[in-house]
Amino acid sequence: MTRTLRSAADELPPAHKRAVVLAIVALHGLAGWALLQVAPVRAALAQAAPMMVDLLAPPAPEPPREQPPAPPPPPQPVAKKPPPPAPVIAAAPSPAPAPFVVPEAPPEPAPPTSPEPVEAVVAAPPAPPAPPPPPREIPPAAIQYLEPPSPSYPRLSRRLGESGLVIVRVFVDVDGLPRTVQIAQSSGFARLDEAALEGVRRARFKPYAENGRPSAGWARIPIPFELEK
Repeated sequence: MTRTLRSAADELPPAHKRAVVLAIVALHGLAGWALLQVAPVRAALAQAAPMMVDLLAPPAPEPPREQPPAPPPPPQPVAKKPPPPAPVIAAAPSPAPAPFVVPEAPPEPAPPTSPEPVEAVVAAPPAPPAPPPPPREIPPAAIQYLEPPSPSYPRLSRRLGESGLVIVRVFVDVDGLPRTVQIAQSSGFARLDEAALEGVRRARFKPYAENGRPSAGWARIPIPFELEK
């Protein structure tokens, strides 16, 4: 029969031959796959499978790659040293308070004795200075002139017919100057009195001497005002 199949196969064309071969291979593969689906068959095949030992030497390990140098570690912060603690100065112990002692009561003072009366001495006030002597009156006969008084007759008094005698009291100093003039006797007319005072103020006297020494004093000077007839 095999020979019959071979002869039949030799008679087929090449294309048919390849198809037949592929079909046979496919059938075998399909049969093997079906057998492998059965669990006992798959276990028996696993036990009967030859062990393959690899006698080849393992490949040499690759040399390690050069790694880039690690960056330097960051600088660590320098911890500041805390300042040394201030020395503690122990205060000197306060002295213990002295024991309190009740002072003794002072002795009672003796009764005061009445002091002896002291006579009060009152100093007498000093005596006031003696007042200066009042200026003396120069007698009329002792009055002498260096420039006699020359009063002017007021025109209005002439027109009105005013006339009269004026007595002027004048204080003459040691130099013969009239210091104070005043009316001792009025003529009754103010214009004539004022003219008499003005005339005596312009007069100059010869210093009055007493015992050879110049002396001041009051003098009375008559000044007549008479109308011509």
